[in-house]
Amino acid sequence: MNYKTLFYIASLLLITFSFQQEQSLPEGFVYAKSIIPDLDVELRYFSDHNFVGDTIDGYKANRLIITKGTAEKLKLVQDELQQQNLCLKVYDGYRPQRAVNHFIRWARQLNDTISKSEFYPEVNKRNLFNAGYIASRSGHSRGSTLDLTIIDGETSEPLDMGSPFDFFGEESWVEHNDLTEIQKKNRQLLQTVMLKHNFRNYPKEWWHFTLRWEPFPKTYFDFEIE
Repeated sequence: MNYKTLFYIASLLLITFSFQQEQSLPEGFVYAKSIIPDLDVELRYFSDHNFVGDTIDGYKANRLIITKGTAEKLKLVQDELQQQNLCLKVYDGYRPQRAVNHFIRWARQLNDTISKSEFYPEVNKRNLFNAGYIASRSGHSRGSTLDLTIIDGETSEPLDMGSPFDFFGEESWVEHNDLTEIQKKNRQLLQTVMLKHNFRNYPKEWWHFTLRWEPFPKTYFDFEIE
């Protein structure tokens, strides 16, 4: 068997393996990059750069999973931004229920505040539930909610939105008053382009959007991201 034949067989096996991975998702879900290949993905809960300070249960790969309808609409957003030499960067999409449970356990460990200075400097950890920053059920687990921002198409640097992703405080509210004109303009751009393509925003988190008429409005999934 020559080299070319071996290479051909290996390629077929790789394609088959990739296809099987795609097919392992529940019906109606896709890997986002199968529809938006150039999408910038940095799943923060697959890393320790998040408000917990550790990798979160259920995140075993930096692979964005969302419902197919969400991916198709998100591609329209990406296409429109690229006309301005801008792109999307996604921090989270589908989130297993076990990850939400991880947040709940962490919130009850009041002495674990390793990431407080970066993500919730003005909020007492015991108040994170009452203040609405953490919930026992997340729209992310339904597969049609995204946390994202806009980046420069040349440098890949995020636009200045006035607060970091997952910052717990009024600075993250969409209508926060104490913003520069550039920060207001950047937030408005994100709001406008997402709304245009049927995503609604959560007013207390400038990065948080959910597809209107989502396909699984009452179902919370728990399959792992891998």
